Amino acid sequence: MTLFHISTILKVSNQWVSQMTTQGNLGAQNSATDPDDITLGELLGALDSAADLPLVFNYDGRDVKPGYHVTEVKAGRFEALDCGANPESWTEIFIQLWDVNEDRSHMPAGKFMKIIGKVIEHVGLERAAKLTFEASDGIRPIQLHRAALPQIDGGVIRVKLSPRPSSCKPRDRWLQEQTCCAGSTSAKPCCG
Repeated sequence: MTLFHISTILKVSNQWVSQMTTQGNLGAQNSATDPDDITLGELLGALDSAADLPLVFNYDGRDVKPGYHVTEVKAGRFEALDCGANPESWTEIFIQLWDVNEDRSHMPAGKFMKIIGKVIEHVGLERAAKLTFEASDGIRPIQLHRAALPQIDGGVIRVKLSPRPSSCKPRDRWLQEQTCCAGSTSAKPCCG
């Protein structure tokens, strides 16, 4: 298990933030992932520049209630075979949101970062890990979501969560190769 001290995360986050745009979008288009499916490092880096603003997650077409809690943060290492019998391995971080109203305002981004920092101290979280949010109001079943790059909107930081879709990894790789290699005149593979 690899442990990261919060100061290391914040140092790298600050370097990343300095490269971002400032026109409402707290994150630049990232090349490693889909901008609607960011990593933990990308989320922390984006939030660092606006730690005092309220952090509002949006899912199912609505904002989380002002009293929401981060009830659990867990990291898992997965080993699997995909639908093409290819071995796969990845680390995934799950952040559980309890969507309740407790007569208070939305937590500031800085408080959210402190919660994650505490987990980093005790559990260790990889910056590049796949990030999944679990959201429930305590009555309906937990729903799995991916997170988009945070946006500043009306004095709050909004993070749009969308349902995490299933996929066929061999097909996804093939489609990426077709898109990447379209128009290439090289005999070498252009997607590596």
